[in-house]
Formats: sequence, structure tokens, C-alpha cells
Amino acid sequence: MSEKEMRGGAEEVRDRLPDEQTICDLAELFKMFGDPTRAKILGCLQVRDLCVGELAEILDMSLSAVSHQLRVLRGAKLVRRSKEGKEARYALDDDHVIKIMEYGLTHVREDRQ
Repeated sequence: MSEKEMRGGAEEVRDRLPDEQTICDLAELFKMFGDPTRAKILGCLQVRDLCVGELAEILDMSLSAVSHQLRVLRGAKLVRRSKEGKEARYALDDDHVIKIMEYGLTHVREDRQ
């Protein structure tokens, strides 16, 4: 391949890259999955919608620690909250989050089979 062809190929790739802000936003999104506690919460919510108390019991954590992580996940639009009387139930925000979890788990389990 000539130098001109390589430069043209590099320009094509550069042109197709998302803009800098989008890349930063993507990196921030993936950081949310980088914390084991948040990953556990998301895993629980894959099974069913849960309230803070249920999550705290399942994960053997304090209510305040679970609430803090849920606030972080809500801020990242990964979980949503719905009020049921005095309780708030949490669920994965949308199908994108479900797919990210499914694909991530499939990927990490590949070598274990």
C-alpha cells in the first residue's frame, strides 16, 4: 500500500470517528459499569424491578450506600425510578441498558465455557 493510500485510509477512519464529546460521553458511560457495586445493582435489576430496601438486603449493603449508587446510575440514565406509594422502585432505564448488560455478560463468559 502506498503512503498516499495509507493517508487516505487514515483520513477515512478519522472522519468516521465520533466527535470528541461523544467519545468522552461514551467513556463516562462505561465507567458506570466499571464499579462492581453498580454492576451488581444492574444485574439485580435485570432480574426484576426492586426497591432500595430489597437491593440493600440482596447485596448486604446499607440503604444509604445503595441509594447513593442508584443516584449515580439514575444520573447516567441507566436506571429509572417509579413511585409506588411511599416506596420507589427501580428498573433498568431502557432496552439499551438491557442489551449492554446482556452483551457484556456474554463477552466476559466466553472464555469460561
